[in-house]
Amino acid sequence: MTQAPPSPESAVVTHPDGRVSLAEGSALPESPFVNADLQPVPISRRDWGTGSFTALWVSMSVSIPAWTLASGLIAAGMDWRQAMLAVVLGNLVVLLPMVLTGHAGAKYGIPFPVFARASFGLRGANLPALLRGAVACGWYGIQTWVGGQGVYVLVGRLLGDGWTGAAQVGGNPWTLWLSFGLFWAAQLAIILWGMEGVRRVQVWAAPLMVVGGLALLAWMAVEAGGVAPMLSLDSGEALDWGPSFWALFFPSLMGVIGYWATLTLNISDFTRFSASQRAQVVGQTLGLPTTMTLFSLLAVMVTAGTASVYGEPLWNPIDIVAQMGSGLGLLFAVFVVLLATVSTNIAANLVGPAYDLANLRPRLISFRTGAVITCFLSVLIFPWRLLENENVYIFTWLGTVGGVLGTVAGILLADYWLLRRTRMNLAALYERGSEYWYAHGWNWRALAAFGIGTVLAVGGSHSPEGSGPFPADGLIPVLAPLADYGWLVGLVSALLVHWALGVFLPDRRAGGRRAAEDPAD
Repeated sequence: MTQAPPSPESAVVTHPDGRVSLAEGSALPESPFVNADLQPVPISRRDWGTGSFTALWVSMSVSIPAWTLASGLIAAGMDWRQAMLAVVLGNLVVLLPMVLTGHAGAKYGIPFPVFARASFGLRGANLPALLRGAVACGWYGIQTWVGGQGVYVLVGRLLGDGWTGAAQVGGNPWTLWLSFGLFWAAQLAIILWGMEGVRRVQVWAAPLMVVGGLALLAWMAVEAGGVAPMLSLDSGEALDWGPSFWALFFPSLMGVIGYWATLTLNISDFTRFSASQRAQVVGQTLGLPTTMTLFSLLAVMVTAGTASVYGEPLWNPIDIVAQMGSGLGLLFAVFVVLLATVSTNIAANLVGPAYDLANLRPRLISFRTGAVITCFLSVLIFPWRLLENENVYIFTWLGTVGGVLGTVAGILLADYWLLRRTRMNLAALYERGSEYWYAHGWNWRALAAFGIGTVLAVGGSHSPEGSGPFPADGLIPVLAPLADYGWLVGLVSALLVHWALGVFLPDRRAGGRRAAEDPAD
């Protein structure tokens, strides 16, 4: 007679540093809520140190969308000092929830969709996971379109007018659509290579992007006649520090925060590999605000220079490098753009939704299958439309996305830090009928908090002068004053509602299983 395998609970080990894992060599049994990609990371494979997280943030921050975010503020009317204030403050604000949600990944070795099961329920976690995945698909499409533009410019310089002057299809040359498809396929090949392929690309991408940005700055300084004309504040076109600036500043600040709103949720997809809590905290603190600040400074200086040289700010770096007369300089610039785009796009926008889709149907969808689905979905959001106008990109896209995802972040923080005090039953996160099953797999408290937070955060969304999809006076006019603070409103309101419901109307099943939880750090 063979001995029955140990129960999942008996295989859970709490280590002296507070991290929790399954016993080495063990795994959770197969179930509708488990597959190989969602299993807790064994303690032996949690080897990412401070340097790994710093490098991760350097590779993700040094990117084309980060450039267009900063340069778009110049195009929207700010001067370089005002734009940098929004960028620096926004990244300092978003760092705190990033580190706090990353704690769960480092402690339990679990990805975001599994982490969300504690607050939303085993089935309910599909809501935030798919929402975050849909947003990531949008980001993936945006970056892939930018990369396709880079391929188009590069090949156009080599082949001439026969390429750039091709017949129009859907408002763009058919050769641009072909370039988009080629770049899309190249990224798919890398992700099918696996996470090791992603890490190898990142090793080369970030340093080259920094070199490329500095080279672009030097070139623009020569074109503008020096750094001083680039940063001149005497043009009278930028906003002063009066009411008109502050009316633009707060939506811009929420846009900067919204830029990283997806990562505030699924950072545990990466911190699950952390060697310690200190590694993820220090690594993220060193990597995110410093890199974004320095790279954004490059972007705003170059964009300010284009306003001086060309009479209008060029906020898309592809448009800037296309102005280069030197063929060798153009080739280098476009190569750097393409490499940086691949690195950031896969790490920031493909890993998350791949796990999210795997969580939807663990038995049918693996990480690689989820990645392939993400690639196809990214085309359906029409990324070329989002990049046509900096106001749509920053205020409609980033602002709305930030408001919605801020509510999910508020729920995660309230549940993990305020209600559970970082204690979770690891095995129960994968177990039907556990304390995380709630009502048929859904926690109505999280759903109520999500609904209230989302309405408050984005209900007043408006698009001035018909520049976007929302009415000029807001979807819900009485909430319009809150729209400029969408991420903050969503996070705070959802956090308070979820915490209050958890305290005053707790789930009885969860209360009865506290003994199964591990001790707090």
